[in-house]
Amino acid sequence: MRHSPKGVTIHPDFDALVKATAARLVTKLVDVQSRRGEATVVLTGGSAGTAVLAAVAAGPARTAVDWSRVNFWWGDERFVTPDSPDRNALPAQEALLRPLGADQARVHEMPSTADFDTVEEAADAYAAELAGAAEAEVLAEEFAAPDSRLPRFDVLLLGVGPDAHVASLFPEMAGIRTTGQTTIAVRNSPKPPPERVSLTLEAINTAEEVWLTVAGEDKAGAVGLALAGAGPVQVPAAGPRGQLKTRWLIDQAAASQLPEQLFEGEDQEAEELEAGS
Repeated sequence: MRHSPKGVTIHPDFDALVKATAARLVTKLVDVQSRRGEATVVLTGGSAGTAVLAAVAAGPARTAVDWSRVNFWWGDERFVTPDSPDRNALPAQEALLRPLGADQARVHEMPSTADFDTVEEAADAYAAELAGAAEAEVLAEEFAAPDSRLPRFDVLLLGVGPDAHVASLFPEMAGIRTTGQTTIAVRNSPKPPPERVSLTLEAINTAEEVWLTVAGEDKAGAVGLALAGAGPVQVPAAGPRGQLKTRWLIDQAAASQLPEQLFEGEDQEAEELEAGS
């Protein structure tokens, strides 16, 4: 495993990436619950995202988390029928939420076509649900989130597509440019299904920590561009920034096009940290 001072951790393969990320997530949730009693995580879909959830559920450390006091939201969802295999929520429920006894009242799935006629209505409804949760936190005198329209997000998970999209924010499309909103309705997505609901980049960047978990050589170009300093309109993966931490958790294949300057001074920094410990 290789670390970068810029928040990049490279794992040797997919399995190592998934297991390490699962362990990291459990540790994060335990830490937050020890301080606040409950924790909030924003989930993502995709093969890596789902594999991480399955690894959490299968790992012995899972019992350290009180899963009945974890709030779950989603970064994006496909606007399809509730039982569609395209839904991000279905594998999350099967891999983690039901097996570990998550409180379904704390599980905030994005609406489906069974709930609303249009994707715009679905996006507006999710924004309202987020705002309601934020208001409840204020009334309970809990830690205030950076944005009064949103609850506190302790950790927000993202995948990255080969085209560098995150959530359902695609290159050069209106969603990645949207400001002043917490959610957006996506039509004509370049990746099917065409209609989706997504958090905006503004909403994503209110999270205390943002983790981008990426595997596979087909994602290497996107990862390389994002970490080389590309703009988020062309490379949406370059846009997410956690309030305290932004972590890139990737496998060796996804790291194959990383800019060399990312690791300049790495050995020196490690020596300085060791000397100061």
